[in-house]
Amino acid sequence: MPDVIIKNGTVIDGTGAPRVKADVGIKGDRIEFVGRVPAGADGCKVIDATGKYVCPGIIDPHSHADLTIFREEHPRLLEPLVRQGITTFVGGNCGMSMAPIGDKYKKPTSDYLEIFTAMDVEKEIDWRTTSGFFDVIEKNGLIMNAAMLAPHGLIRIHEMGLEQRYATDGEIDSMKNVLDECMEAGCIGMSTGLQYFPGSQSDTRELIELGKIIKKHDGIYTSHLRSYSNTLGLAIDEIIDICRTNEINGQVSHIFSIPDFGRFGRPVRAVIRAMAKLADYWVPSLPLDIDTRKQLDKLDALRENGTNVGMDIMPTTTGFTHLLAFFPPWVLTGDKKAILKRIADPEMRKKIYHDIVNGHLIWPHVEGNTWSLNLFKLMGWECVRIMSVVSEKNKKYEGAHLPAIAKERGRHPFDAACDLLVEEDGKVLIFESIARPEDNFTETSTFAGIKHPEVSISTDTILMGFGKPSYLFYGTYPKFIRRYVLDKKLLTLETAIRKLSGLQAELFRIRDRGNIKKGWFADVLVFDPETIAPNCTFTEPVGTPSGIDHVFINGRHILDEGKLNADPLPGRLLRA
Repeated sequence: MPDVIIKNGTVIDGTGAPRVKADVGIKGDRIEFVGRVPAGADGCKVIDATGKYVCPGIIDPHSHADLTIFREEHPRLLEPLVRQGITTFVGGNCGMSMAPIGDKYKKPTSDYLEIFTAMDVEKEIDWRTTSGFFDVIEKNGLIMNAAMLAPHGLIRIHEMGLEQRYATDGEIDSMKNVLDECMEAGCIGMSTGLQYFPGSQSDTRELIELGKIIKKHDGIYTSHLRSYSNTLGLAIDEIIDICRTNEINGQVSHIFSIPDFGRFGRPVRAVIRAMAKLADYWVPSLPLDIDTRKQLDKLDALRENGTNVGMDIMPTTTGFTHLLAFFPPWVLTGDKKAILKRIADPEMRKKIYHDIVNGHLIWPHVEGNTWSLNLFKLMGWECVRIMSVVSEKNKKYEGAHLPAIAKERGRHPFDAACDLLVEEDGKVLIFESIARPEDNFTETSTFAGIKHPEVSISTDTILMGFGKPSYLFYGTYPKFIRRYVLDKKLLTLETAIRKLSGLQAELFRIRDRGNIKKGWFADVLVFDPETIAPNCTFTEPVGTPSGIDHVFINGRHILDEGKLNADPLPGRLLRA
């Protein structure tokens, strides 16, 4: 006899198959039946899903919730994810996670992690290995399921520190041993952050060698690419080369494209911002997603020939990262003290400013002023808004525009950014957008990825309990379903639900999840198409979605008509 029956709903099973009217029974942590209620199934809890859709719980393929999941207060911090229907997240993205932490380069590792977490890593973390990290997570319990990627950035620091050079053969062999330990502990693959230091200092040879360990464990290779600008195609070719050589699955992290307009950058950006304002009334029809479409066609052809490389995309025009990522890689060598000393020094500032203004985005972006994440050059000083700081005196700047901060301080925006980094001990997170955040014009650049059946949808969650969050952390999936599926009709609901569940489970090899199927784990979402909405915006990012009526994680009814019951914690660490 089932414990719960969800009756009279319309089931969209996560495979892309047409919707069907069916009842769903849950017993223990599994789905007991899909179809008619069997005879004798009386006395259990019944949920009437008339007029509603029953589908798999959402699998978020690109999250940084692993930076929070080990904390005792994580159920409160990550509650917004459950409320929007997420039952599983993939963590350890962009080459960063909370392990491994080697003794040889412990201080550089701590500095690297503190930029994002604002934690005193050396005092607050007592594990060193990925296995130890996972043991702590499982001991404390999880509000949702988590699958983890081994972080290339930490593995590189583990063996080389923050060196600005290619790895030697011996160092690559050592990295392979560390990666093997991470995979043995249960990681489902490895992630890279190739625009970020120190991942930016790796070469394709290093990554192909590490791919051999991923192959050994039947894992996936994911990559925040080396470039999202004029060499985007070469960056995607690199991930293809790594995956095809090792015969492994791959994933391009949060696809987007920022063209390099060269010496015409300032006037072109002015036109884009004018178009963005005009789009409040009329959206100009221009092919802003042409670069993405070109790369999607490339991956479609590759998939037909047996190499499976996917992509994820965030339904937003406003990204977020740390402010140090806007600086040339040579600035970021050594420990945090050395980095901030360079940024504080007036003569060094002149050199940094020169490299930003005069940088050339030349593949493979590993030295001098050739790095591809030169966002100040690509998007202008006005692209930055402050997401979070740690000092009380600068809290007033959270949400503020960098040019406005510079004007208040009587400084150039570059100097204002440098001053803020020095004052905040390097711990400054920022939003970036080429025009006004979430404008209707630049939004069209996301449409190719949003509607493509093989591109998954992600949140890029960084819920740390401080600063101004992105509204994506509260409403990514309700926004995706409401705006792009039900209102704009860019894709069918069946395709959309597969993009949120079955697609990720297949690509990342997350077993027995992502489908509404007899015998599979009962990660189940019930939503109302009439009322589903994110109820949050960029300017008002904290909100509770409507229409997400019921969420089950491993059979536990954690969200019931808006009421969250996370005791006991229902999530599991999904070790490979």
